[in-house]
Amino acid sequence: MPETRFGDRRAHTIENDLLQVTVTVEGGHIAEIKHKATAVNPLWTPPWQSIEPSTYDREKHPEYGADAESQLLSGIIGHNLCLDLFGSPSAEEATAGITVHGEASVVPYEITSTENKLTARCRMPLAQLAFERIIRLKPGDSQIAISETVENLGRMDRPIAWTQHVTLGPPFLEKGATQFRVPGTKSRTLEGADFSWPMLPHPDGPKEDLQLFTNEPSSGGFTTHLLDPNHHQAYFLAWSPSSKVLFGYMWKRVDFPWIGIWEENYSRRNSPWNGRTLTRGMEFGVSPIPESRRKMIDRHTLFGTPCYRWIPALSKVSVDYKAFIRTADSI
Repeated sequence: MPETRFGDRRAHTIENDLLQVTVTVEGGHIAEIKHKATAVNPLWTPPWQSIEPSTYDREKHPEYGADAESQLLSGIIGHNLCLDLFGSPSAEEATAGITVHGEASVVPYEITSTENKLTARCRMPLAQLAFERIIRLKPGDSQIAISETVENLGRMDRPIAWTQHVTLGPPFLEKGATQFRVPGTKSRTLEGADFSWPMLPHPDGPKEDLQLFTNEPSSGGFTTHLLDPNHHQAYFLAWSPSSKVLFGYMWKRVDFPWIGIWEENYSRRNSPWNGRTLTRGMEFGVSPIPESRRKMIDRHTLFGTPCYRWIPALSKVSVDYKAFIRTADSI
């Protein structure tokens, strides 16, 4: 299929009679999973202008900030891949050109597509990794099949972070309305307070806040959750009462045992956020906490579960997962 556009971005689109899926050429972001009958795309489009990451220049684009996250934020949209880092680089890595969440979300992808299959490939020269994502649609099916392969191009075994940063936004995401379900167990806040899903600690006692998007005037935060080891299949579900659309992802718990929940509710005042962003990230992967590589390795495990995945030298590792979107009448 020919290259198309998603806003100001180069992209490729595949579709069937129910869904439309769009992936950006630079960064390989899944920008759109649109339910055609309702025109609902639950994925987040930032309120600032999205540009190609290759065109980002710190001097010319101060509106995206001036740190290791700025290039990522200049082009972030929808579902982005965190590989081989989940979180911030060290000061030395940042000086060497490593961005927040690693190269996968900023490098260009080679994309080929037919009507219902898209293949996106990239190389990460700094990380010495190659990556491939294949997205498939079937006629009449509201599910999207996704296969990913990471190849270690180096001659040493290495530990990696590998997280699917699925970010939802308005109008699907509504304050005090959008509902979420996750088979979580042990959980921890970014500040280090442990709790049991979904009872988030509060000064007035635990509250079941995490299954409903916040209704606070301004807030933000991150929590991580160990997915139930008794469930072979892990998932998250998001329900919009207004549109009557159910959206979610399903994956093997052995592949991605953690899910992080990140919220931004008009709290960040620095550029490019500027107090105008409403979003929730449902971030499932092999690492529980967004942190530097050194901290990830030093942490090693949380709740008895590894915080990274090994890829042997000159080897490949593959995973399969699914996304879906449907209305209440088709459940």
